[in-house]
Amino acid sequence: MKILAIIFATLLVALQYPLWFGKGGWLRVRELNQQNEAQKTKNAVLTVRNGALDAEVRDLKEGLEAVEERARMELGLIKPGETFVQVVAPTSSAVLTVPGSKEAAPPVKAK
Repeated sequence: MKILAIIFATLLVALQYPLWFGKGGWLRVRELNQQNEAQKTKNAVLTVRNGALDAEVRDLKEGLEAVEERARMELGLIKPGETFVQVVAPTSSAVLTVPGSKEAAPPVKAK
């Protein structure tokens, strides 16, 4: 009877091993679920970023306002007939220049 109990216990352990540590075991399933959740989080962040980029591309294709804004901000371009004015911080003693002229304006003093 004792030998029969040892055989059944060994058989039970042999059957439980793949359930816990095998290819489709509980530990592997838990690990894959954690990886799945992490990937879902990354995908959500990338979906938001892609939406913003899609909106920007649509604006650039359809509207001239976005193109004009980029030209002004990134390239410093102005329209014909406009006057460029640059505001300098009062603590700075920078020299202002007017586009189209070779002479510099006097430095602006803070009051």
